[in-house]
Amino acid sequence: MHEQSLNYQRVESAIQFLSARFREQPDLDEVARRLHLSPFHFQRIFTEWAGVSPKKFLQYLSAEHLKARLSETANLLEAAELAGLSSQSRVHDLFVTLEAVTPQQFRSGGVSLSIQYGFHDTPFGACLLSATARGICGLSFVEPGQEAASLEALQAKWPNARFSADPAATRHWVEAIFALDTLQRSGGKIHLYLQGTNFQVRVWEALLKIPLGAVTTYKKIATLIDQPGAARAVGSAVGANPVAWLIPCHRVIRYEGMVGQYHWGSHRKQAILGWEMAKGA
Repeated sequence: MHEQSLNYQRVESAIQFLSARFREQPDLDEVARRLHLSPFHFQRIFTEWAGVSPKKFLQYLSAEHLKARLSETANLLEAAELAGLSSQSRVHDLFVTLEAVTPQQFRSGGVSLSIQYGFHDTPFGACLLSATARGICGLSFVEPGQEAASLEALQAKWPNARFSADPAATRHWVEAIFALDTLQRSGGKIHLYLQGTNFQVRVWEALLKIPLGAVTTYKKIATLIDQPGAARAVGSAVGANPVAWLIPCHRVIRYEGMVGQYHWGSHRKQAILGWEMAKGA
């Protein structure tokens, strides 16, 4: 395991431990012992990763803080709708565009489509990124030892496509997607080429409007796509998101301020949300 992914696993374990014992407020020494690290080493790893202390990080994930963010985001999203903004992702100033495959391409299972893929290190653990000549078609986080299963799941979505392992080709996408400082200076454009129903695509496009460090609810997304009674269906579409991080489904939480579930693990969702809020503070 690469050092970046190893450190992320340590951070996630710390978040899980601290969240489960938030009433007890375990100190730094106790968390470090849990991870078999010295307090100094743990503090350095966590602060380098998050940019803030573990204590400050947990404050971002409190129900009170998340409920306050929900109110702020509602105003931001309404302003975006009134201004008629295009699908501008606030993930590090990336401009993300989304194209759905044609019905014929969907039915064919990817016949004549070539897909390159690679496993890479990210600030949130390992990922599997896949791309076609038309754009990125998948980005998923991968637990240690689940590489083969993740690839099989990807291939099942495109059973008739031609797959080739080409980490050299996919690495530049991953470096661009997760290189915060570089992208804030230079900007960047990412095109997605995805399988999805018309409803799912509308939900994913709505997710692209959620700013970095903000959160919203399934009901709000349903309202944004003019389907106010479809919050449950929105939840299903959010869960079917094939592109982690870029389409920020992690920014959709429960209305009472609870983080809720995430396709790639609720603790990873906590980690991503806290990380984004720390970066945007």
